Amino acid sequence: MLELHHNNMSTCSQKVRLVLRAKGLKPVEHHYNLRKGDQLTPDYLKLNPNGVVPTLVVDGRPVIESTLICEYLYEAYPEPPLRPADLVERAIMRRFAAIPDQGLHAACGVVSSAIAFRHQHLALPPEELEANIAATPDPARRERKRQTIEKGLAAPFAADAVRLYDGLLGRIEARLEETGDWLAGGGYSLAEACLVPYVLRLDHLTLGWLWDRRPHLTGWYERVQAQPNFTGISDYIDDRYLTLMAEHGPPARPAVEAALAA
Repeated sequence: MLELHHNNMSTCSQKVRLVLRAKGLKPVEHHYNLRKGDQLTPDYLKLNPNGVVPTLVVDGRPVIESTLICEYLYEAYPEPPLRPADLVERAIMRRFAAIPDQGLHAACGVVSSAIAFRHQHLALPPEELEANIAATPDPARRERKRQTIEKGLAAPFAADAVRLYDGLLGRIEARLEETGDWLAGGGYSLAEACLVPYVLRLDHLTLGWLWDRRPHLTGWYERVQAQPNFTGISDYIDDRYLTLMAEHGPPARPAVEAALAA
């Protein structure tokens, strides 16, 4: 039995759901409200001590970390494979699939919160906001969360996050210029599943202009959205979040452009 503990708009949850849908799997789902701190309750922390989503529970045993969950799924359920047969291409796939764990996910959190999600936090009563921040288990994440909420894109690490994010777009564009349609092996793979949620987040933040001069990325983004498993994202979209991001994204453009220029 599979159980998925997740959030509808979480990028890590999105990439796991893309793999689940590609494999035709329908786990029992448990949705968590991250703004209310559902992921920080004692019961959930027993499943995932990191206090983050998603967690996949397999016959009562939790599997945590979204990239590892995706790897478990494509090994436990071989068809469709979602990985190239060629071993060199498979290594390239793994390299791209690992990018979120090498700083991109943290950068996405900073950019998303600094532009839009901080406004949700700032709307909380002060004591509830403080409790929410204090409940974040990791001290570094806790401090980054606090400064992002308080300072937005003026937080000292925000510009670096923007540049790291833009660097990802450049890597995707360069790779697709070599390969054509897909990142590895000539077809949709775990590389796409792991990266498209992060490109989609920029689009939701009205930052799609970042790939105006990246035609290969533009075509790839259209192709991944046309895949049947994209319902693992589209079926869960919360229009309230889209409204929030669309409202606060355009005023943030000058600060994003300044970060890139620097």
